[in-house]
Amino acid sequence: MYTEDGNSLARLKAAVPLPYFMELNELQRQRLAKLERLRAQGVEPFPPRSTRTHTVASVLDGFDQRIERGDTVTVAGRLVGARRVMGKLAFAHLEDESAKIQLWLSKNDLGAEWFDRFRDDLDTFDIVQATGTLRLTKTGEPSLFVTELVLLAKSLNPPPEKWHGLQDSEARHRERYLDLIVNPGVRDTLRARAKITAELRRFLDARGFVEVETPTLQPLYGGATARPFVTHHNQLDQDLYLRIASELYLKRLIVGGMGRVYEISKNFRNEGVDRTHNPEFTMMECYQAYADYNDVMQMVEEMLRTIAQNVLGSTTVSFQGTAIDFAPAWQRVSIPEAILETIGVDILVFDTLEALQAEIRARSIEIDLKPSWGKQVDELFSEYVQPRLIQPTFVIDHPVALSPLAKRRPDSMVLTERFEPFVAGMEIGNAFTELNDPLDQEQRFLDQGRDYAAGDDEAQQMDADFINALMYGMPPTGGLGIGIDRLVMLLTGSRSIRDVILFPLLRLEAPQ
Repeated sequence: MYTEDGNSLARLKAAVPLPYFMELNELQRQRLAKLERLRAQGVEPFPPRSTRTHTVASVLDGFDQRIERGDTVTVAGRLVGARRVMGKLAFAHLEDESAKIQLWLSKNDLGAEWFDRFRDDLDTFDIVQATGTLRLTKTGEPSLFVTELVLLAKSLNPPPEKWHGLQDSEARHRERYLDLIVNPGVRDTLRARAKITAELRRFLDARGFVEVETPTLQPLYGGATARPFVTHHNQLDQDLYLRIASELYLKRLIVGGMGRVYEISKNFRNEGVDRTHNPEFTMMECYQAYADYNDVMQMVEEMLRTIAQNVLGSTTVSFQGTAIDFAPAWQRVSIPEAILETIGVDILVFDTLEALQAEIRARSIEIDLKPSWGKQVDELFSEYVQPRLIQPTFVIDHPVALSPLAKRRPDSMVLTERFEPFVAGMEIGNAFTELNDPLDQEQRFLDQGRDYAAGDDEAQQMDADFINALMYGMPPTGGLGIGIDRLVMLLTGSRSIRDVILFPLLRLEAPQ
């Protein structure tokens, strides 16, 4: 068995140039020189472990009682903010994942060797471990009077020029690790995201839903109107698709006798990037047998009200300066009626693409022209109605052409039992009474195929296996999809979806 003694290990480290591929700027070279100086003194800048006894938050909890007992504690974290050295005294702040505390360093208590190292060779952003007793300073600030200091990780990168945080949004998202260090609000948002997701699970679990997992790689994509990402399995010599939705697999489970199921999963859609869209996003989908879209609407009202209350302590949230109230019953808006009231176009009269676009031109309505009637209706709604939907709203009466998986209304051949929840002008989900007639479903897929041939590259594919599943019989079912990222945006007041995703997709930086 190969062993390495201390001297040979030191020789190995000395033989490896640091860093071995990057060009360093002047500040990085200065920090690297400090690292090498510490190593020459026998101080390992990256030891394998810490002996921390407390988080900073646990130290601050009951601080006065700890002072009375004379507790000695060991905390660990990053040096943040300005470091001040005044003769034989020095001050700094240490921040861990829970809170921040002032370090008081005295040359007499710490010892000359480590005091000089703190003064000369440690820097802001270094990660250290500090042991000592607790006191209040004359200004009343809780402080740790340090008797022992250990370097846990030397930071070769200095903090950004402005300590209060990165302001450039592109830089923030590209270097999320730095964003988390210097912008505590980002950490708060991500903690809130975890709580929101946990509350969502708790809500569904309490109502008898079973959490399941369905394939991410699928031989056919479906369940939503979107372009997929395509990959290839070498051994099977078969193209596969990253899922755009979990819907068709979850409904197969309903056919199989699973009465209530849900999945929280990543979806992937080959679409543009903007304030509310990221190609990789998180979706919750749930399906309940023997329910319809009215039952699901009631569940959504209860769900959002419960999550807001349990996470934020109130059913009223503030989003970009607007108070959003989840307490009352949600208003309902019909798509045909809303478009007619807003721009005077009756989509049920102009029920072909040619007729609708002719009416748009006749009225000089400024709108992008789309390749199918359904897409054109959706564009009219998105442009002229959606921005007005600020308080929680259910948008209902979606045309069949926009809803290939939703059941028709019993009193209409052209409208479906579908709704989308909108809040603050933003769609946060999609739901309907599920289409369970295999013959109707086959015809819808065929209609989608014709739209695809006409230029709608987001139309859904024919899924013969799903139709086969429906032929075994699926009970009346209500289904729901909620976008987790947009829900978190709403409940945390975040302006962009990038602010609630840890590592959003960004364009590669151009070579320097």
